[in-house]
Amino acid sequence: MPPKLQSMLPALYLFGVLTLLLFPCGLCDCRSFPKIAHGSHQDRTSFLSFTTVVHYECDEGYVLVGEPEMTCKNSEWSWPAPQCKALCMKPEVENGNLSVDKDQYVEPENVAIQCDSGYGIVGTPIITCSEDGTWHPKVPKCEWEILNGCEQVLAGSKLMQCLPNPEEAKMALEVYKLSQEIKRLKQE
Repeated sequence: MPPKLQSMLPALYLFGVLTLLLFPCGLCDCRSFPKIAHGSHQDRTSFLSFTTVVHYECDEGYVLVGEPEMTCKNSEWSWPAPQCKALCMKPEVENGNLSVDKDQYVEPENVAIQCDSGYGIVGTPIITCSEDGTWHPKVPKCEWEILNGCEQVLAGSKLMQCLPNPEEAKMALEVYKLSQEIKRLKQE
């Protein structure tokens, strides 16, 4: 080995030791940040820091599940990367209600639909907030059920069991009265 190179070895060795002490992550695998679907990350590591810091945010229509910030030291991340989950808006169900009532739901939440008394469900009663921010299967409807024996209202006593509101009951009574008048006229 040439004498000039021999005289530089202690300086190179000292430079290497100082580099490792001042920048331990220089040789670590903390610069490849975990990627997340439907979101982005930003390196927030301060200058001459011994720890890598990354901050995560989600795209519009998604919500962050997990810690928004992670740190890495000596090639080890503090915890798993967060996830960006789709948001579903509250499903509108006329004449029914939801098992869990809130304004927004996060994928893959399930919600059961229950119809009001006298109404039956048309469709699947349990729906799931899906990855694209929609409900799957389609949000069911609650439709008025015609009870057995109510196909034709033969007596006023059954009327309130068969009709959902007083206006319809009043109209049905008028129709019933007219049908009785027509029946009587036909007999004469």
